Amino acid sequence: MGIGAGNAVEWFDWAIYATFASFISGQLFSKADATSAFLATMAIFAVGFVARPFGGLVFGLIGDKVGRKAAMTFAVALASVGSLIIAITPTYESIGAAASLILLVARLLQGLAHGGEMPSAQTYLAEMAPAPKRGLYSTLIYFSGTAGIVVGTLLGAILTMTLSKEQMAGFGWRIPFAIGALMGLYTLIMRSRLKETKQFEEQKAAKAELGTRGPSVFSQIVSNWRKALQVIGLTVGLTVVYYIWSISTPAYAISTLKMDPAAALWTGVAANIVFMIALPFWGKLSDRIGRRPVLIISCVGAAALQIPMASFVRGEAWQLFISMSVMLIFIAASASIVPAVYAELFPTAIRTVGVAIPYAICVAAFGGTAAFLQAGFAAWFGPAGAMAFSIYAMVLLLTSAVTAYKLPESAGKDLNG
Repeated sequence: MGIGAGNAVEWFDWAIYATFASFISGQLFSKADATSAFLATMAIFAVGFVARPFGGLVFGLIGDKVGRKAAMTFAVALASVGSLIIAITPTYESIGAAASLILLVARLLQGLAHGGEMPSAQTYLAEMAPAPKRGLYSTLIYFSGTAGIVVGTLLGAILTMTLSKEQMAGFGWRIPFAIGALMGLYTLIMRSRLKETKQFEEQKAAKAELGTRGPSVFSQIVSNWRKALQVIGLTVGLTVVYYIWSISTPAYAISTLKMDPAAALWTGVAANIVFMIALPFWGKLSDRIGRRPVLIISCVGAAALQIPMASFVRGEAWQLFISMSVMLIFIAASASIVPAVYAELFPTAIRTVGVAIPYAICVAAFGGTAAFLQAGFAAWFGPAGAMAFSIYAMVLLLTSAVTAYKLPESAGKDLNG
């Protein structure tokens, strides 16, 4: 419960930023140019990802040296601090550009936290799961994370329906960030009660018995550089299409296609529920037929449908729902099992940091810029820009498909060692 709750809180924090981006841009940036303010808000969304590789390094080392539990606990605490800062940041009208600077600092803190959260939680869950069902168990990562996104989006829909535009601009957009801080405090207590994994404890005991520190973490990372590249290859396509179709597309529909905010947000909730339902089916299938076939189906299917589904979105809620749902079903195939695949690539001694660094770098470079590029291409180049972005996403998905094809099958692998 502590794993899922903490993961949900961190994803909730990221989702509400994208969901309420239009309100944040109007309050923490200059109102002189609404389009520039929105793009600046999305740019800070991307900047938050820049901190993730550093968070991956710091929390990855904590996870492999101190324990998986410690890394997860510290990560959720830091994320909550970032959420609280955003909730109480004064407006641009009150303190000028300092408001934008404070927002940037808060997002960097959350970036550090999220850079450590995902790899730590993935490693913990993979090590706690029985080997024959590791694919199914690993679905908890994206299931709980998407639950956080759904709650954040649902909260956005409720607030936009119950509060006036003036109230939303004045204080309504701050409510989710305050809730995120409180949820983080509760999760912090839950995670403090978790047990450490058997694999980590056995490795720690073995080192103590031998009386040696063994190879350094960094030397082991260098020796496993091919596996790090495999993490990047697997992640590069998934991270772009996931952030686009699961999180930012409703905000894109509101800001660029001028869709009714409440309708777009409710549609986002419904489509993400479809995604959550699909996850365990793909996870269980991977335990039966293997990881590689499921990964390839996911990447190739999503690549083939990217342009048709992106072109289908034309400002109507039903169009948005169909497009998001179709894409998220294919995305779910990869999302359901990559936590298990990542863990199965690395030895116990560097399982957290070995995944954390390449994963965070990839997400920062590609996932973090996806929402900005999607909105920017459409604003700068119109329909041609939207098509160019879809082609960009397809190329990355096919890169992930090739990486998956070259991976050795790892379903049921023993994680000891």
